[in-house]
Amino acid sequence: MESPTATTVPAFFDLVPSDLPDQLLASLRAFAPDVVIVFRPELLAPGAFTDLPALTVGYLTEPLPRPGITPHADQTSRLRNLRDIDPGNFDRIICFDPLLAPTVDPIVPVWRSLPLPVSDSVFAPVRPASGPPQLLFVGRSTPHREAFLGPIKHDFDVVHLAHGITDRRLREFLGEADAGINLHNEPYPTFENRVSTMLAAGLLVLSEPLSPRHGLLPGTDYVEVGAPWALWDIAAALRATPDAFATMRHAGRAKAEQFRASTVYPTLVADLLDDVRAFGSARSAGRATV
Repeated sequence: MESPTATTVPAFFDLVPSDLPDQLLASLRAFAPDVVIVFRPELLAPGAFTDLPALTVGYLTEPLPRPGITPHADQTSRLRNLRDIDPGNFDRIICFDPLLAPTVDPIVPVWRSLPLPVSDSVFAPVRPASGPPQLLFVGRSTPHREAFLGPIKHDFDVVHLAHGITDRRLREFLGEADAGINLHNEPYPTFENRVSTMLAAGLLVLSEPLSPRHGLLPGTDYVEVGAPWALWDIAAALRATPDAFATMRHAGRAKAEQFRASTVYPTLVADLLDDVRAFGSARSAGRATV
């Protein structure tokens, strides 16, 4: 969330693990927030928020092992990182994936589950298709991803942004693309926030199966591709008929409104304040509630 609404004034501060926590705390105290939301809360130093006079929320954004499914090594590594979290830093915990709650709850109790919101500045109307389609993938290379991307990179116009592209530069690439590709980091199901970002930008989204889907419908809001050959076939169909999926692009763009930051955050903050007033917080015990 980048701009104020009638009820919420946002500010963003970088959480850099290598920096001294005093630098971040000084910036926060100068802003004097009522609520602080921390992405990757496991990276915050233990005890950092002990004396911070604000309600604090840790927002878990990383895929983790799911109950009853043999975990991938990548998920296991992220779970080890999560165990470094200091529960005393936070009044509430949000997780991007509700299916992870049984994994997270023994470490920190999950209050809410919702996908990452999308900045209002990303939202754009669906653009008419014209000429050969440009495909966009944003994310680091892994063997799993390259199995999908390798064949289409040889035959189609694919832009692969591996790292370091954010904000204005990312919006420029989104504005030039016709379709966005979503591939899992490793061969396990999850939901990536690039899906909602690309839908908001008006792109046709081509994605591996999502879990959870957060209300999105394959075949209606996005194209589901389960194998490299399927991704190649869709790219070929787009090249033959650039506007073949126009209806789906509009449906996906409309569905993206549920992720809009200026809608999600004010509601979330209001719910947080009501919840802490009603049920309290171990961290906030003895502290006046905003």
